[in-house]
Amino acid sequence: MPESNGPRWQTPMMQANYGKTASVWMDEEDVPRYDSLEEDLRTEVCVVGAGIAGLSTAYMLARQGTSVVVLEADLIARGETTRTTAHLSNALDDRYYELESLFGRDGAVLARQSHAQAIDRIEQIAESEGIECEFTRVDGYLFVSPGQPLDELDRELNAARRAGLQCVNRVERAPLKQFDTGPALRFRRQAQFHPLKYLNGLANAVTKHRGRIFTKTRVSDVHGGSRPRVETVKGNSVRADAVVVATNTPIHDNLTIHARQGPYRSYAIGARIALDAVPRALYWDTIDPYHYVRLKSARTPARKAGHDILIVGGEDHKQGEADDGEDRFKWLENWTRKRFPIQEVEYRWSGMVCEPADGLAFIGADNAERNVYIATGDSGHGMTHGTIAGMLLTDLISGRRNAWSTIYDPHRVNPQAASEYLSENLDVVSKLAEWLTPGEVRARENIAPGCGAIIREGLGKMAVYRDEHGEFHECSAVCPHLGCIVSWNTTETSWDCACHGSRFDTRGKVLRGPATDDLER
Repeated sequence: MPESNGPRWQTPMMQANYGKTASVWMDEEDVPRYDSLEEDLRTEVCVVGAGIAGLSTAYMLARQGTSVVVLEADLIARGETTRTTAHLSNALDDRYYELESLFGRDGAVLARQSHAQAIDRIEQIAESEGIECEFTRVDGYLFVSPGQPLDELDRELNAARRAGLQCVNRVERAPLKQFDTGPALRFRRQAQFHPLKYLNGLANAVTKHRGRIFTKTRVSDVHGGSRPRVETVKGNSVRADAVVVATNTPIHDNLTIHARQGPYRSYAIGARIALDAVPRALYWDTIDPYHYVRLKSARTPARKAGHDILIVGGEDHKQGEADDGEDRFKWLENWTRKRFPIQEVEYRWSGMVCEPADGLAFIGADNAERNVYIATGDSGHGMTHGTIAGMLLTDLISGRRNAWSTIYDPHRVNPQAASEYLSENLDVVSKLAEWLTPGEVRARENIAPGCGAIIREGLGKMAVYRDEHGEFHECSAVCPHLGCIVSWNTTETSWDCACHGSRFDTRGKVLRGPATDDLER
């Protein structure tokens, strides 16, 4: 890792795709290059999306001899996977006592099993395929935030053990010298890795096992039925026996799913810290939204340079409901400096998390489209949920029974989470009311260079971006997915939809779904 006189979030490559931020992973690994799709194809399974869920599913299917085609709108693992902090944990952030109340004791057991087996599977794949991804087993520590009751630790300890998690115990404090956490729960055999190195290796393994990957190939539509078909923006199509939509959130208008999860933005920083100043482990507090902490793995150029990188995340909010990223980065840095001996912040970034109303991902068959399968709702455990998707969907497509299918069923009905379902849908209704509100500024000239704002024009609203040269770029402010009004995200220099998580660049080009069309020019 080269030395730097300042933060690394302004490099040309980063700014082109990620606004003013760049994650700690982005400048360390070459991006594998694959051709775009230029012809019609026939395959057994077509996977849409090349993040961890899509590539895990493609790999496990190809490994057993199933013919697979993967279609990716951008490059391998360059979506939300670049925004992860890459904790591999079965210490679940929705707490085992909450999962027990929502899914019963048997459901909590299945949740524990699936996440533990996902970590094991990542370790096995890395070893068997020779993927150097810095996979390391570490302990994890959950500690109580100031002012919160300590009995939460006892509730979680008892529920975790009822779920069969035996490698958890209460300790007097987490092993931090500068910060006394007070009592904490220690979860053994957690893990961490380098997500891009892993997924780049996984992509190579897919092609080694005769799977085919096409990048820069945006999907425009997915059709289920007896002969499923995936259509691309260029006009080419792939026919398959089954289709897996692994695009972080479904792009084929599955309203049932969108109504039961919400898009949340989470923030992260990477700070330089003296070598071995903090024990290598995962750390989490209990505040809502919580903070999550890890160190970069030992086998990195940073350690050769005589320092570690401490990765800290948190300060979440509902996407589109705040444009105060600079403040949230400051809050995150202040929280970190009070607890860890960091030297300077070198990286900062944010990512979007699809938060299901009842805490577990939606993985399985899409009842609305026959022979179409989905993986979404990654919550705060995208790396393990994505790997679970690979294991579960491979079994379902292959006709094998999988005990996890009940708790991850995309169409499960969970009465205990009814209030959360209602809250998410009322929030969407409130966003539609923004059709009636005034614009944010009266005239284009009031928009500063490098910024965007919503302007009302008659009965409609325009999303107007003014570039660094003073030129204006105007689009409709209406998200083409379901008609919500987008909002400006200063941190990522993008137009974001608060309803279901679609994002667009400064010119209105779609960056992520569920929208598949650009904002109208």
